[in-house]
Amino acid sequence: MRARVLAAARDFLGTPYRHQGSRRGVGCDCLGLVRGIWRELYGTEPERPGAYAADWAETGGGDPLMAAAHRHFAELPVAEAHPGDLVLFRWRAGGAAKHCGVLDEPGDGGGARLIHAYEGAAVVSSPLTPGWAGRIAAAYRFPNGS
Repeated sequence: MRARVLAAARDFLGTPYRHQGSRRGVGCDCLGLVRGIWRELYGTEPERPGAYAADWAETGGGDPLMAAAHRHFAELPVAEAHPGDLVLFRWRAGGAAKHCGVLDEPGDGGGARLIHAYEGAAVVSSPLTPGWAGRIAAAYRFPNGS
């Protein structure tokens, strides 16, 4: 399953960043990347997120990204996450998870990488620097599907 997730995620590389988008080659944000991967793997999404503002995590209350991940993915210890697994990021302790991406295979330098929609740019595979890695709030495995 992880190989299928990685293949689907890599197909999104270069897709422009577009808030609330989820279409490969057209535009997506970080949640849209995960939604698009899900559709490629399973055909339909398990739920629609509805409209959300750019500052939804600050104004909406709760932790909707984490709650949705708990509903549809299998949680695993962050230390056991591998390429092809979903990771969620929290920018401050006690805050809502605000960003997500898929762990990628290590690059030429051997360091971990992350496929994610980079605001203001595109879907990229970037180094998982210590600053990013230290903000991982949770890790999940995509469910085994048909």
